[in-house]
Amino acid sequence: AAGRMVTVGTVGELRARADTIFDTTSFSVHELRRTLVEHLTQREAGWKMITRILSFGFKYGLPAEANLVFDVRYLPNPHFVRELRPRTGRDPEVAEYVLANPEGAKLVDQIESLLRTTLPGYESEGKAYLTIAIGCTGGKHRSVAIAEELGARLSDQVQLTVSHRDMERGRS
Repeated sequence: AAGRMVTVGTVGELRARADTIFDTTSFSVHELRRTLVEHLTQREAGWKMITRILSFGFKYGLPAEANLVFDVRYLPNPHFVRELRPRTGRDPEVAEYVLANPEGAKLVDQIESLLRTTLPGYESEGKAYLTIAIGCTGGKHRSVAIAEELGARLSDQVQLTVSHRDMERGRS
C-alpha cells in the first residue's frame, strides 16, 4: 500500500534467514558486481556473454546502446558504384568490394584481433551484454559487410547476433 512502511527485521534477523552471505568489506564495486552476477545467474562452465554486432549509419545518429564504436567511413564507398548502390553489404558483390580492398581487409583483421583480446576481459568482469557498433555514412554497404564478416569470424568465441539498424532506410 502507498505510504505504508514495511518492517523486515533487524540485520541479525535477516542474516539468520539468508541462504548466502557475502562479506563485501574489501570488495571494489567491480568485484561486487562480478560476484553478484555470477551468483544470481549461476554461470556454468562455458557460459558466454551475449555480444551484438550492430551496423548503423552515422547520418541517423549513434546507437545509444553501443559499448564500442568503429567508424568505417574512410573505406571506399560502394554507394558511388552504380551497380552496387541499390544493393546492401549482405550482397556478395558489395561484401567483396569492401573486404577485398586492402584497407577493408586490414581493418577487419585488426578489429577481430582487438575483440579476441578484449571480449574475455569484458566477460570476466561480469558484463552480460556487449554491443559493438560498426558505422558508415548510411549504414547500408560498408558497415553491413564488415559487421557480417566480424560476426562470422567471432561466432566460435562468443554468443552473438548481427543486426543492421539502418540497412533498409531509403530503399523502395
